Amino acid sequence: MDLGLAGRTIVVTGGSSGVGLATVRALLDEGARVATCGRDAGRLAEAAAALGTDRLMTQVCDVRDAEAVRTFIGRTAAESGGIDGLVNNAGQSRMKGLDESTAEDWRDELELKFSGVLNPLHAARPHLRASDAASVVNVNAVLAKQPETRLITTSAARAGILNLSKSLSAALAPDGIRVNSVCLGLIDTGQWTRRHAAAGTARTYEEWQAALAADRGIALGRLGRAEEVAYAIVSLLSPRASYITGTAIDVCGGVGRSIL
Repeated sequence: MDLGLAGRTIVVTGGSSGVGLATVRALLDEGARVATCGRDAGRLAEAAAALGTDRLMTQVCDVRDAEAVRTFIGRTAAESGGIDGLVNNAGQSRMKGLDESTAEDWRDELELKFSGVLNPLHAARPHLRASDAASVVNVNAVLAKQPETRLITTSAARAGILNLSKSLSAALAPDGIRVNSVCLGLIDTGQWTRRHAAAGTARTYEEWQAALAADRGIALGRLGRAEEVAYAIVSLLSPRASYITGTAIDVCGGVGRSIL
């Protein structure tokens, strides 16, 4: 099926690795022009070299820096002639419980999650308004609906972003801008290989991953793959999803227990 993304311009934050990079790759495969940013210049350069296309623009940018984001978005619109989609993907999880979380942890987590959505959105909104198929996808987590005490700051922040996304879908509908969320479960990205290494276990990564899936109650018995998340994101960006807004799609292998 042709998703109607060829020739369109999509911005993806945090696109140098993991889900972000898989999304960039999937969009390029659909014929889209993609602009992506990240904080690590080396990883961005490696990603660009691996993808090897002139339809990709990269820029070092921290989504918490509103001015840097405006510069990145402005350059994208100027070089591409507009912006049709925005994927707010930049972010990370903070593995801390209540007793380990400091006031600074709370401030940092809330700033990262909310700035990571609002700064790119404010900068891109005028350009999205001019598109005939504008779409925003906020990459979130099932933690937003299913609190996890081991990630208490991240869990609370993601719940706020899910609420914000619903509000944005109504507020931006008159501008013709759709806003949806993709909520992840446990996805096999670099953070899990690092945690396996830090655990100092004798189990292989595959054995450790299977045990992790069982412990977390993942119905499909494994971690997800980044490209499986990218499929959902790209589908929501497509003009074919023109009547979908204000929704959240779980990509979590059945770990989600919420029915709402």
